[in-house]
Amino acid sequence: MPKGSEELTAARKEEIVTACAELYKTMSFKNITIKEIGSATSFTRTSIYNYFQTKEEIFLALLQREYESWICRLKQIRSDHDRMTRAEFADALAHSLEERANLLKIMSMNHYDMEENSRIERLIEFKVVYGQSLIEVRNCLDKFFTEMTVQDKQDFIFSFFPFMFGIYPYTVVTEKQREAMTQAKVNYVYMSIYEITYAEVKKILGV
Repeated sequence: MPKGSEELTAARKEEIVTACAELYKTMSFKNITIKEIGSATSFTRTSIYNYFQTKEEIFLALLQREYESWICRLKQIRSDHDRMTRAEFADALAHSLEERANLLKIMSMNHYDMEENSRIERLIEFKVVYGQSLIEVRNCLDKFFTEMTVQDKQDFIFSFFPFMFGIYPYTVVTEKQREAMTQAKVNYVYMSIYEITYAEVKKILGV
């Protein structure tokens, strides 16, 4: 790790992650390289290795940042409402993910390889934030649905979080994918991130 203040280190890591996020808007995970990311920052490609050893570590840090933003949104939902019906909560939760398409996009990649190719300390940092997202969803359930049992809330989390991994590929499709579905005569109903999430949350909550 290079010498310097913690603030400088944090700022440089943030710059690297932001550069990766910008590239990810127009490039695939496969085509983004450390060299490409370095070219989009204010320092050399070699310097990146002082902060991240692999491309996967950078993407894991980006995923962590996306989770942090989502957690803030969940806290806002909880603080802005004294009570919510199950349908209202489903609506709010669906909108919170509609705002975080990049979170869902990264989740839809090969999560196993991304974690496997990151150092344990980077993975722990990510898992801490991931754990906080579980807690915050549980906090929402605790506040709005006091009638739910501990098992009910656990069942919700075990159903909803795995479901999140499939939202992006089921809702964001390319023209090539649409054409293939058409020629394969697959009668597929296309839904938005909001629509598919709202429907699923209502189903899990028994609305």
